[in-house]
Amino acid sequence: MTQEKKSATPKKPAAPARKPRAAKPKPAAKRWDIEGIDDWGASRHELGATIPDAGNSVENVTGGWRTNVPAIDPAKCTGCMLCYFYCPDASIIVEDGIATGVDLAHCKGCGICAAECPADAITMSLEEKE
Repeated sequence: MTQEKKSATPKKPAAPARKPRAAKPKPAAKRWDIEGIDDWGASRHELGATIPDAGNSVENVTGGWRTNVPAIDPAKCTGCMLCYFYCPDASIIVEDGIATGVDLAHCKGCGICAAECPADAITMSLEEKE
């Protein structure tokens, strides 16, 4: 007579097969609707802080709400490029490896460039509006 060895750990039942997940539909791209903007009031406000189409920043001038404006002294710039890399709006103008100016059509005046500049070549000042 032979004895069969029993396994020390009981076998687990096989997991039930899972149904594949259905792909979620992409939401439609939002577009700004400014029709009748002169008649808008408290009852109508459009979604803000949204660029509806990627890659169109050149078409959207966004520097108008800036309070502070950066000024770059190219003579002090060491070319470290930290201002360029940290600028969230890609507003630093670089020529020959030196920061020479700021694209004011897109700069929001956040001051990150000035805070990151180790050479103190960028200063922030209150912008005078016309």
